[in-house]
Amino acid sequence: MLESIHAGKTASITEFKKNPQALIDAAQGEAIALLNRNKTAAYIVPPDVYERLLQIAEDVELGRIYEARKNEKDDAVEVSIDDL
Repeated sequence: MLESIHAGKTASITEFKKNPQALIDAAQGEAIALLNRNKTAAYIVPPDVYERLLQIAEDVELGRIYEARKNEKDDAVEVSIDDL
């Protein structure tokens, strides 16, 4: 079975266990796919990438909430901006 790897760098879990920080440093800010028996077991991503992914996930969820609620105007209460 073919598998896509969504990272420019790969390492075995055994190699990762030997010196995790060395692998992270060698990746120079790129994602690392950790392989276990040649199958992707996990991805290591830099903190800024992870934080951006969380922001995107939150934006998607807020979009879903908006779509679900945008037609609920019957229950809306009108207020002026000055009252806020």
